[in-house]
Amino acid sequence: MTSTPATRADLPAQFLPGEVEAGLYARWVERGYFEADPKSDKPPFCIVIPPPNVTGSLHIGHAFEHTLIDLLIRRRRMQGYDALYLPGMDHASIAVHALVERALVEEGTSRRELGREAFLERTWEWKAEHGGAILSQMRRLGESVDWTRERFTMDDGSNRAVRTMFKRLYDDGLIYRAERMVNWSPALRSVLSDIEVEHKEVDGELVSIRYGEGPDSIVVATTRVETMLGDTAVVVHPDDDRYRHLVGREIELPLVGRRIPSLADDHVDPAFGTGAVKVTPAHDPNDFEIGRRHGLPMPSIMDESGVITGTGTEFDGMDRFAARGAVREALRAQGRIVAEKRPYRHSVGHNQRAPHEPIEPRLSMQWFVKVGPLAKAAGDAVREGRVAVHPPELEPRWFAWVDNMYDWCISRQLWWGHRIPVWYGPAGEVACLGPDEEPPAGWTQDDDVLDTWFSSGLWPFSTLGWPDDTADLRRYYPTSVLVTGYDILFFWVARMMMFGIYAMDGTPPFHTIALHGMVRDEHGKKMSKSAGNTVDPIAWMDRFGTDAVRFALARGANPGTDMPLGEDAVVAARNFTTKLWNATRFALANGASADLALPDRPTDADRWILGRVREVREHVDALLEDFQFAKATEVLYHFTWGEFCDWYVELAKPQLRDGGGRGATAQGTRAVLGHVLDTLLKLLHPACPFITETLWTALTGGESIVVAPWPTDVGAPADALAATRVADLQKLVTEVRRFRTEQGIPDSRRVAARVVELEAPESEEAQAEQALRSLARLDAPGEGFAPTATLEVVLSGGAVHVELDTSGAIDVAAERARLGRDLAAAQKELDAADKKLGNPKFVEKAPAPVVDGIRARREAAVTDIERVTARLAALPSTAEPS
Repeated sequence: MTSTPATRADLPAQFLPGEVEAGLYARWVERGYFEADPKSDKPPFCIVIPPPNVTGSLHIGHAFEHTLIDLLIRRRRMQGYDALYLPGMDHASIAVHALVERALVEEGTSRRELGREAFLERTWEWKAEHGGAILSQMRRLGESVDWTRERFTMDDGSNRAVRTMFKRLYDDGLIYRAERMVNWSPALRSVLSDIEVEHKEVDGELVSIRYGEGPDSIVVATTRVETMLGDTAVVVHPDDDRYRHLVGREIELPLVGRRIPSLADDHVDPAFGTGAVKVTPAHDPNDFEIGRRHGLPMPSIMDESGVITGTGTEFDGMDRFAARGAVREALRAQGRIVAEKRPYRHSVGHNQRAPHEPIEPRLSMQWFVKVGPLAKAAGDAVREGRVAVHPPELEPRWFAWVDNMYDWCISRQLWWGHRIPVWYGPAGEVACLGPDEEPPAGWTQDDDVLDTWFSSGLWPFSTLGWPDDTADLRRYYPTSVLVTGYDILFFWVARMMMFGIYAMDGTPPFHTIALHGMVRDEHGKKMSKSAGNTVDPIAWMDRFGTDAVRFALARGANPGTDMPLGEDAVVAARNFTTKLWNATRFALANGASADLALPDRPTDADRWILGRVREVREHVDALLEDFQFAKATEVLYHFTWGEFCDWYVELAKPQLRDGGGRGATAQGTRAVLGHVLDTLLKLLHPACPFITETLWTALTGGESIVVAPWPTDVGAPADALAATRVADLQKLVTEVRRFRTEQGIPDSRRVAARVVELEAPESEEAQAEQALRSLARLDAPGEGFAPTATLEVVLSGGAVHVELDTSGAIDVAAERARLGRDLAAAQKELDAADKKLGNPKFVEKAPAPVVDGIRARREAAVTDIERVTARLAALPSTAEPS
């Protein structure tokens, strides 16, 4: 069931988001507002969604990023573009695989008992039943995606694209298989990508071990004692005189009995530790490089599950952690433990999917992409200006990564994912086959699947139909903007750039990379479940409405910068939408309409607000073109609340009474209210789609603000004279209000007053005085008017005097009691400051800022005492009758 837009007659007193959002969204989808048209003659604008994991639900990071994307898309759609926001999900190889395997364990079985085909069948069943929750949550967020183009990184089109890309790279010599050092998860029995490894500071141990005997002995230190079983050398710096006599000689490896060489290598820091380093080439990245340089053997001492194997020692068959203790104690029994430091704080890589599992550096046969030429092309695209990185100050980070990339390990020892399209023949033949090719009978396919980033690296063009030559691909590639976090600039963005340029004849996949930061908690700390500081955007939407959540997120989105976010920001955004709602209801209740012609003789207030709305539109457009979401939203916030609602709407009230509401000024005011609101609601729509749709359709009777034209020629040129007069009026009203507050005059009490020397043409002077009386709650002086106070306010044209009769306007006894309390508090503050400042020891020993702060508090207390004393003296001795 879809919602019908509200009309002027039935706009309720309150906006209740939960009652309208779902219906409005369904209406937008049914009417096809979000669908792109490759046959359109409009200019194309395309953003592909950074595909969320199929396992995921909408977290605050998604809500943040998707709000920014949708803001850009909705604005371009209103600007007359054929706007495509393409949705989809990533198959999340490791995450899904782990979830399904965990479920099998709970059933008392495993994937290996089940077999590959049955396991994949179960995984597809899981995806159908549990996957994709985030898509419905994207609807809840109001995202204007083209649901007719929804994609999945393991759908048929993606399968075809992946196999095509793999074969092309393979045939061009850019994919190869080799034994290299990788991040290994014993729990998953698979390689992990760098982004799936989280480095944590942990308390471990640093054990110093003596290798060899007597003058030929050498001491090395390690945090992983068990790896010494795989040592194949000890290395020292070539200029280290302490060990020069050992270089080129052999020493015996304890426990194993194998002779290993002592070598010289520039990698060693002679000032660190003992200056000697044990080398385990198969289980440490740095040791692997040393081993390659010196041609050392590289025996692997652990199997896929992290169990010690192949050492020929008593430790074979032990888990790596059990072996750590056992090896240490065996060395101790031989008298080889020289020193131990425990706890020893150091950084250890952990499996992000299983946070308690330390990853194991391991030498393994894997598939790799030779990234050299691909990474150079990706770097050159930015370097040559074909792709802009925004903000530009993040460009060096881009170059630091792409100019120093290692070859990319793309194979994973899992079953859920794109299986590597390589087959092996019975006589050792190897063939890579494309999507339309079949292997000979009897050939077997490689068991591994591809890293998830391989398929998501094809996302900007595989989702548009590549490798086929489709209308969508011709029209929407390259995409317009990529909106993503700086934290995956290397992991995802670099891969899309490499693959896009390679596959699409040198054309990068997007014109601009717009980078945002991370959402942190209100104190600036990283959000995490363990810290207990995560927030649920859906819960916030339930409580405050989707528009409030979106507006709060956009208001904190400074390019490339992390944003702190707490509930207070969302409450403030909800209050903002309430202010907007009430102002629009007021305007509609008083006949405001965007269809009315603007007045021929506008008031100063009219000319001022029309000039301001034009300036605001120009400012917002310039900021959004520069991806300055926070600044653009802040401009709209302050204009809406501080200028339109707090001032123009209030100034409009006396104008609307002109001629009993039928005069030319009243009619012109209705037109100005309607015109400004029409513009303002359109400017706010990309950030706040639901409330602006409700209000705009009620104001204009139009079909939908979603497809309404973006404001361009709006308002009027800025009128400096009108702006000055309004500024003068604002200052005058503010000063009178301040005087009333200081005098303790209740807001509900009107005060007789006479205004003297208000500089303006006669008609404008009358309007200004009328506005002053309305906003400051002043009555015209009556017969026998006797002012008790005169307020002087200096304006642009000189001083203005407001004479007020405050007699009977206040409760003298109550005011005297209140001022007495204020005086006592100020005196107490003064006495406390004098006591501290009168203590020489305190003044000498306390930090200078503390002493300065107390002196400032003393000065403030003296000022308060003088002010309150003068006010008490000015009060009449008894209250006059009102």
